Amino acid sequence: MHTNKSLGLAAGAALAMAISQSLWAAPPVGRSLVEAPAAPQATTQLIVKYRTPAARTLSVATAADRAGVVERGLAGVAGNRPLTAQALRRSATGADVVRLSRRLEAAELGRLLTELRQDPAVEYAEPDQVLHPVGMLTRPSAAAAPAEVVPDDPLYATYQWHLHGEAGGIRAPAAWESSTGAGTVVAVIDTGILPGHPDLQDGDHVLEGYDFISSAFYSRRPTDERVPGALDHGDWREATNECNLPAAPSSWHGTHVAGTVGQLTHNALGGAGVAYDAQVLPVRVLGYCGGQMSDIADAIVWASGGSVDGVPDNAHPAEVINLSLGGSGTCSATMQGAIDTAVANGSTVVVAAGNSAANTSGFTPANCANVVTVGATRITGGIAYYSNFGAAVDIAGPGGGEQEDPGNAGWDGFVVQAGYSGETGPSGGEYVNTGKAGTSMAAPHVAATAALVQSALAAAGKPVLSPADMEVLLKRTSRPFPVPPSAVRPIGTGIVDASLALARALEEPCDPAVDDCTATALPLANGVPRTGLADDDAREALYAFEARAGATLSFLTLAGTGNVRLYVKRDGVPTEHDYDARSVRAGTAHTVRFTAPQAGTYYIKLVGGTRGYSGVTLIGRQ
Repeated sequence: MHTNKSLGLAAGAALAMAISQSLWAAPPVGRSLVEAPAAPQATTQLIVKYRTPAARTLSVATAADRAGVVERGLAGVAGNRPLTAQALRRSATGADVVRLSRRLEAAELGRLLTELRQDPAVEYAEPDQVLHPVGMLTRPSAAAAPAEVVPDDPLYATYQWHLHGEAGGIRAPAAWESSTGAGTVVAVIDTGILPGHPDLQDGDHVLEGYDFISSAFYSRRPTDERVPGALDHGDWREATNECNLPAAPSSWHGTHVAGTVGQLTHNALGGAGVAYDAQVLPVRVLGYCGGQMSDIADAIVWASGGSVDGVPDNAHPAEVINLSLGGSGTCSATMQGAIDTAVANGSTVVVAAGNSAANTSGFTPANCANVVTVGATRITGGIAYYSNFGAAVDIAGPGGGEQEDPGNAGWDGFVVQAGYSGETGPSGGEYVNTGKAGTSMAAPHVAATAALVQSALAAAGKPVLSPADMEVLLKRTSRPFPVPPSAVRPIGTGIVDASLALARALEEPCDPAVDDCTATALPLANGVPRTGLADDDAREALYAFEARAGATLSFLTLAGTGNVRLYVKRDGVPTEHDYDARSVRAGTAHTVRFTAPQAGTYYIKLVGGTRGYSGVTLIGRQ
């Protein structure tokens, strides 16, 4: 059974629930977080985009006619029941969402899609896929021990390693000296939220949001209408359900994710959030059995400030959008179109990689273009056993783990944020803080870090970053994994480092040949290439590599264009006149090697020549 272990929360009181010694010793319970893809739900809707507006006016007739062609060709299927189609609405990406009169299994669906795609008027046709919250593991329930009165946010110091832990945390405390996210909006597109949670409730800290679920079957609301607000009505499933998924209590997934982004801090209550002065924009797209791709795509566009038919425009466009959801398969045209629109509107889109311990290439929207895909690490800084991996993963964040991860047997191995004790609907339970694990938990750490950066830049009177530049910044300023993942399971450039991301974003451009300045040293992980390097506005770039004694140490640059010079020094910043080793020949191909290095921090400086450089790769290897 998938159960919660939660820390009680009472408004206006500082409560930290201590865990008894016997409970610490008790083995965790609950299913493994590694998830096999669920059996696909039979399709009831299609997404069809036509090449011209004139062709779109024929959408209902065309879909119905094509369905009839397929039905006539399927002799004896389902008793030859009639099949009709109804165009429900136009999506934000310009396609028609078409509801079929009955569910289609795989063979019928394949025939229908083939027929539609052969029509020259059709640009694309695809199933309206059902996606799910990226699954998460929760600690077992337990009786609360007596409360301890502690200053400020009582759960922060003891349980929230993911914010401040030296090995696995994102180094939030140092980042908060520069930014707390004020003036930014982070959209949490998820199961909705419990806006009454006292560690989220503070004026307009949580915006009203919108419920984009267009089917009462999924929403548990009385009608199919989309409505203002994003109240989580619960996503529990009974033992007998239509989801092809096991029975489970409500996850309150969106509330926990929103807590990581912006749980109120310095209020002597519960835990802390990463960008706690940012506004959280909840957008509900997931309910009973999950959520339909057409609704999720519309929500992405709307959250970024785009228009959606039948929905008032969003008055608070999001600088950052968090998607802790997904399903198996390739990135659909509908999803990619929505993401591209959001990025064009200036929103950075952050996506959880998935929890199937498999290559992210097979999971959407993590495999879409123009997103920041996030893998998960545990308290040790090593890869979480459940995390998806592969070339599509850009960066990692704290996701936590459980008994399969050495050292994670207690509360300190989970991501602790806002939750709820109710197992079904949003009443009858108590507001709590809950420990959960998954790439769903990792992604909002990255999304909130992006909000910290945009807030700091705006406050400093600097231009905010484009989504592409934000991705580059987050990856370049990530810190090396304390426990490197294996070469066959890569999860990006490193762990997101909020402190270093802010330092680099706020760094004033300077030319050391003219100014008295030193660049921020970016971490260089062993064997992990830094790619696409360019001198941009700065003539010099500085990197730092932690080396051990004895083993041969090499630094090399390759690829790209222009001229770059390479200088290296241990425990000090090299200059063109003070270094331990250098390579200064023309071009971008350089190698510096230490056959018997001493332990310490090696600083690597790249200096552009008269033509500058771009597209260069830097690798440190020991």
